[in-house]
Amino acid sequence: MPDRQFVNPQIVNYSGNLTDPIFRLVGDVADEMNTECYVIGGYVRDMLLHRPSKDIDIVTVGSGIDLARAVAKRIGKGAHLSVFKTYGTAQVKSGGMELEFVGARRESYRSESRNPQVEQGTLEDDQLRRDFTINALALCLNGERFGELTDPFDGVSDLHNLIIRTPADPDVTFSDDPLRMMRGIRFASQLGFYLESETFDAMARNADRIKIITQERIDDELCKIIMSPRPSVGFNLLDRTGLLQRIMPEVAALKGVQTMDGHGHKDNLEHTMQVLDTVAKQSANLWLRWAALLHDIGKARTKRYDAKLGWTFHSHDFVGSKMVPELFRRMKLPLDERMRYVQKLVALHMRAIGLSDDGVTDSAVRRLLFDAGDDVDDLMLLCDADITSKNPEKVRRYRHNYEIVRQKMRQIEEKDRIRNFQPPIGGQEIMKVFNLPPSDMVGQIKAAIKDAILDGLIPNEHEAAYQYMLSRAAEYGLTPDSTPVSQTQEKSSDRQQQMNQTDQQ
Repeated sequence: MPDRQFVNPQIVNYSGNLTDPIFRLVGDVADEMNTECYVIGGYVRDMLLHRPSKDIDIVTVGSGIDLARAVAKRIGKGAHLSVFKTYGTAQVKSGGMELEFVGARRESYRSESRNPQVEQGTLEDDQLRRDFTINALALCLNGERFGELTDPFDGVSDLHNLIIRTPADPDVTFSDDPLRMMRGIRFASQLGFYLESETFDAMARNADRIKIITQERIDDELCKIIMSPRPSVGFNLLDRTGLLQRIMPEVAALKGVQTMDGHGHKDNLEHTMQVLDTVAKQSANLWLRWAALLHDIGKARTKRYDAKLGWTFHSHDFVGSKMVPELFRRMKLPLDERMRYVQKLVALHMRAIGLSDDGVTDSAVRRLLFDAGDDVDDLMLLCDADITSKNPEKVRRYRHNYEIVRQKMRQIEEKDRIRNFQPPIGGQEIMKVFNLPPSDMVGQIKAAIKDAILDGLIPNEHEAAYQYMLSRAAEYGLTPDSTPVSQTQEKSSDRQQQMNQTDQQ
């Protein structure tokens, strides 16, 4: 397929939109250097969409590094210059804005790498190498043409029509740099745009090329999709183009409905997308959204058909929680408290549902509060979003029961201070009272005290816990002097024998 044709649109000027003095300053410096200079790409796109943006890409027909140095010098003390000679780029930070400078260039690629061979080019060459027409828009900063739009691929029309389209042959665009497929889907998800049919088909044809992209770059685009207003838009496109199967097979495995004996289960990928979108409406927490995306990943591995029960997914929460570290490790996502947070929510998301099904006992609520800790509110938000039944009566019942659970949580938290509580008697005190070394016995007594508080057998107070500790320790044959009863009796018998022998002598 040949490259798309340049168009000759009517000259349009947007100087009234370039109100920040930095644009005039850059243009004046470029005029003094007798070089063409344009603001290009995302800043122009977002300006026309009335979206805020502080990251400014500037392309010059010449050396971007030389222009950046001259601009930083003109700004003076408030400017911070960073030069990246390897890439022929430079960055100037000033007044909360970031300006990225690069020289206009043309690019060519080898099949095994997304790193291009670069040579100096014209503005048209530079616009042709851009990923999408909406990112190829350029506003001139030179004095005589300040604010004049150069739009060779009719990107403004694509903005108005909500279309994502490549300037060049989409097969070449995506084969050269497969990350552009993720970026296109991310723009569709963030902006609510549509992929042009040729662009979409080329993504499907080139999906396997994603394997040459580093995992970190894929993660970055994936997180941006997850943080979009409706993440399901992006994930549905990832699925339909075949990219989801290649980057997150655990999630892709949820797709589809199996039928046995006339019984089918719901499409768990569709359900997951509904949950993710619902969470996204209520929270901007990236890792809570990750938990929503992964909450049911254990279902593909636990799916079974039972002639009496129908389709079952027993222990999918447990299995899914074990899969989270595997997935994070493979995808090179952070293996720290963020991963543990996601794993916890995946592991616990069925607990609140169980409470709604079986009735709300104080003991069960205490244990959920204890296990969820400070994340209990996020957990309940996820659980509430997890109600996607098409049966309105079932939804009404669950939501009613969830509200009862929340009321119980508030009451018990206020009364018993369970969330993140530590038992009032710890291991050190147990060892001191019974003169014990660190051992399983100490852990067992400590766990017994904790369970007694969570089960409501004793209040969360030191004196009650101390008396309970003494009673449980006695069951293990321990007395407060740390000596097991059996050993105390043996020592007493030994002393009596010694006394008898002395008397006989």
